[in-house]
Amino acid sequence: MAKELKKTSPQKTSKQAVQLAHATQGFGVPLTAAPHHFWVVIPRGTQQPVQIVEDLGMHIHGGESELLERVVLPRSVWTAIANPVKRMFNERLKAHKLKAGQWKVGKNRVDRLLGKELCVLAWAIEELEEEKVGAALRNWLALRPEERWWLFGMTASTVGAPEDKGRGWRMALKYALGDSPQPVILEARKAQVKDDEYETLPLFQT
Repeated sequence: MAKELKKTSPQKTSKQAVQLAHATQGFGVPLTAAPHHFWVVIPRGTQQPVQIVEDLGMHIHGGESELLERVVLPRSVWTAIANPVKRMFNERLKAHKLKAGQWKVGKNRVDRLLGKELCVLAWAIEELEEEKVGAALRNWLALRPEERWWLFGMTASTVGAPEDKGRGWRMALKYALGDSPQPVILEARKAQVKDDEYETLPLFQT
């Protein structure tokens, strides 16, 4: 639970109320009963892999939360992307007047849309040569959120489990983000459909 904001003066309380749109935990997860979100599980051991799990929430299938394991990343690969991903997530949260998050040992909650975007990057780099991870990260950052959501939907519907790595869309993401120079990614964006043809969702719905 987020700590309550202490009332020091009416002026300061008003300022804080403006700064935070609503209370969240982790990276933008609303403080509601079992929301749809993701877990990033970071073990204490520095050599242990990092797991990303989708939690569909209690509103699915008669009130029981359904967990879908999405990807397991080697720890060295996770370490290479953790800080840049955190910065990008927090910039997005700040833009929506939401509290910033921090990675910590254990379970880290991530907003459902940010979690989908993270999965796209993780799928692209799970078996990628480590010297190419930086390029894949830059290409991922060059994509619009809507593009990442679409890629998640296409991948998760067919090869979205950890044992599916190296197949179908997972393999396509590896080559598209890991082996394509950033100018190629940007040129491909220009050739895509117009913005108003995307089926988009508002960020951080509560």
